[in-house]
Amino acid sequence: MSVLVYTENWDGKFKKLSFELVSYATGVAKMAGTDVTVVSIGRVDETELKKLGNYGAARIISVNNEKLSSLDNQAYASVLSEIALKEKATIIIISNNNSGKAIAPRLSVRLKAGVGSGVSKLPLNLNPFTVYKRTYSGNAFAHLIIRSDIKILSLAQNSFELAETPGNSCTIENRDMSVDGSMLKTVVKDVQKQTGKILLTDAEIVVSGGRGMKSPDNWAPLTELASLLGAATACSRPVSDEGWRPHEEHTGQTGKIIAPNLYIAVGISGATQHLAGISSSKYIVAINTDKDAPIFEAAQYGIVGDAMKVLPKLIAAVKELKK
Repeated sequence: MSVLVYTENWDGKFKKLSFELVSYATGVAKMAGTDVTVVSIGRVDETELKKLGNYGAARIISVNNEKLSSLDNQAYASVLSEIALKEKATIIIISNNNSGKAIAPRLSVRLKAGVGSGVSKLPLNLNPFTVYKRTYSGNAFAHLIIRSDIKILSLAQNSFELAETPGNSCTIENRDMSVDGSMLKTVVKDVQKQTGKILLTDAEIVVSGGRGMKSPDNWAPLTELASLLGAATACSRPVSDEGWRPHEEHTGQTGKIIAPNLYIAVGISGATQHLAGISSSKYIVAINTDKDAPIFEAAQYGIVGDAMKVLPKLIAAVKELKK
C-alpha cells in the first residue's frame, strides 16, 4: 500500500494547503507502513520543493512541461494517473478545492478508484478502508468505506494540523512527461490578479457580514476589524444580491465554500445554504441580535447584541491587545 499526494503550487510557491496535504499523507503512510511520494506539476525551484520534505515526503516527483504551465484538468489527470500506475500507488491524496474536485472524478475513472471526498481525519481503519467525512452540508458525519484497490482521498482545507518531521530527508526526481496536445482544451488568454486584498480561499481568518449590518454604509467597522486581524472580508448571499458587497465575497452553498481557522459572522442569521459554505471553519463566532438565530447552533462562541455596538468594542479590544 503506497501513498501518492498531488500538491498544487501558485506561481512556483507552495501554500499552507500543500504542507497540510503532505502532513496528512504522512499520517496515512505511517498507518500503512509505507512512504510518501509527492507529485508537483509546474515550474518550482528545488529550494521550494525541499520544503515538502519538512512534512514527511520521502520522494518528490517534479513534472515541468511547458504544455502544463496552466491548469487543464484533463491533462493533469492523465499525468497523475500515469505516475500513480508507475508508482503502484494505492492511496492518492489531493485537495478538496476547485482543482481537486475537477481532477478527482477524472482520476477515479482512469484508475477505477473509489473516491472519499472532503475527508477531515486520518482513516479510521485500513481493512476495510474507512474514512471520516462531513455530510449533509456539514450537519452530519459519515464513515465511508472504500472497497476499490486504489483509493482517492480529497482533504478538506484546514482540517488537519501541520506536522513537521525534523531531520527527514527527501529525494527530488525531475520527470519529463509526454502530454497529448489533443487533451489540452484550456487556453489562458488573460490573467488578472487581485492585489492588496486577502483571498477568501486562502484566509486563516474571515470577517463576514449579513443583512443585520442594515446598510452598506455600516460596513466600515467590519472592514476595520478585518484589517486589524489580517482577515479577509465576506458576506451572505442577500448582501451580495442587494449590491452591498461584491459577489466574490459571497460565502455559502451557492458562493465560495471556505474553511478558515476563524469565521466571525456579523448580523448573519445562519440559513442552511450559508452554513453549508462555512461549516468546516475551525471556530465560528456569531454576533446577532436574535438569540434564537440558527447561526448560534453552529457557532462555538456567540454574542447576542447589535453589531453596531459590538463591533466598536471588539475593535477597541483588538487594538489594546496589539499594543
